Amino acid sequence: MARALGPQIELIGLGTGAGTKTRILLEELQDPRVYVPIDISKEQLEKSSARFRQVFPTLEILPVCADYLEPFDLPLPRRPSSRSVVYFPGSTIGNFAPEIAAEFMERLVDLAGEGGALLIGVDLQKDREVLERAYNDSAGVTAQFNLNLLARANRELGANFSLNHWEHCAIYNASEGRIEIYVISKTDQTVQIGECEFHFHAGEKILTEYSYKYSIEGFAKLAHNAGFEFAQVWTDDARWFGVFYFTVRD
Repeated sequence: MARALGPQIELIGLGTGAGTKTRILLEELQDPRVYVPIDISKEQLEKSSARFRQVFPTLEILPVCADYLEPFDLPLPRRPSSRSVVYFPGSTIGNFAPEIAAEFMERLVDLAGEGGALLIGVDLQKDREVLERAYNDSAGVTAQFNLNLLARANRELGANFSLNHWEHCAIYNASEGRIEIYVISKTDQTVQIGECEFHFHAGEKILTEYSYKYSIEGFAKLAHNAGFEFAQVWTDDARWFGVFYFTVRD
């Protein structure tokens, strides 16, 4: 990947958090000039930027506290770079509806600019059994994460969800190519959110998340329509996850 990106680049990281994956990439890059981490959490951004300045003392680090789904301005580096590369390593693109994903990819073309590139992680299509087993894991990790939305509603919106009266469920919608995640009411119940009451029947569902899965060809087409040129993809042996490398079309 580092060889593909080339020397003396400006790396623009979207939502990179603690930067664990980014550090691995930066260590392999040839003389990277600038790293621009963009994250909505100011505290996380400041911590990771301070750590990266210690690890990479010659690298110019220009953090931007912003929601990358909204317009933001890039800082002006002191030194020129050979090109800008947008780095989006997780599979967050799968949480966007296809039309939103298409618009987002167009914005990434503008962000990378002329001669720029994109390195992006994408969860690939796989068997229904594999997907549903992963999202309904036996350890209950995804269920805990999903039900935490109700706990947050209680804490932040003044709701009174009883978490024991709800259960997690994830199904794969093959026709839409997406995992659909729900919380399902175990009983007839009434929930108060602020001054509003919501009545649920047993078995009634609340949709909490979509996670779209792509074929390699399908995602390459999405990127092409946005203005990128497919260059390369790396996958695991099972071809369950892909890291795509695109360049901005002339």
